[in-house]
Amino acid sequence: MKRSWEYIKFVLLFGLVVFLFSFTKQRNGSRNLTKINIEFLDENSPFITRNTVNKLLIQNYDSVTSIRKDKLVLKEVESRLLENEMILDAEVYINLNGSLGAKITQRNPLGRVAASPDYYIDDRGEKMPLSVVYTARVPLVTGVSESNFKKVTPLLRAIDEDPFMKSSVIGLELQQNGNIELRLRKHNFKVLFGKPEAIANKFQNFKAFYKKTKQDNKLSSYKLVNLQFGDQVVATKI
Repeated sequence: MKRSWEYIKFVLLFGLVVFLFSFTKQRNGSRNLTKINIEFLDENSPFITRNTVNKLLIQNYDSVTSIRKDKLVLKEVESRLLENEMILDAEVYINLNGSLGAKITQRNPLGRVAASPDYYIDDRGEKMPLSVVYTARVPLVTGVSESNFKKVTPLLRAIDEDPFMKSSVIGLELQQNGNIELRLRKHNFKVLFGKPEAIANKFQNFKAFYKKTKQDNKLSSYKLVNLQFGDQVVATKI
């Protein structure tokens, strides 16, 4: 009899817990959202405004405070955000305090293609439109089209990851023979990089040449620097 009573108490207690949990969940779900928190996870300056993200989050509603928590389908909201061409990834969630949160990762442009109109190549080797909010300081790329982005993307990615090259290279031209020519900031000579192969080795060779020539105050004496010959740097004087 004692065991039966303990079992009954356990069932009643369990039922009460389930009821309270369901009641709390239903009551919480019927409440409206309170505010929006938007967080950009990447290091780029915003290519999309917080106001635009805000509108995508509360589409078809007057304000966030008019949205019931249980009426918002987070996957649909994430899908709307991902349709924006500036956004690479998005995570949408609701906090316990009723705020709607969005973590945004933007696409990362590596080069700006001279076209009509211009557009970017991102770090995945895909076409990315220009932003009306912010202009990325990336090399101007010529001689490419969407069909041959993959030929320049590895080099653009390497330039972006190397502080010296990133601050030095302002232009990249893909020639018909597949060679790549670089244009530098503050210097008139061109750099014939050749095929986008052995990139790290060519960077190292060029930086060693640049450092030595700058020390000798002879940078202005050259019109072409050729990096195609293995560990050699062949420089042509004016």
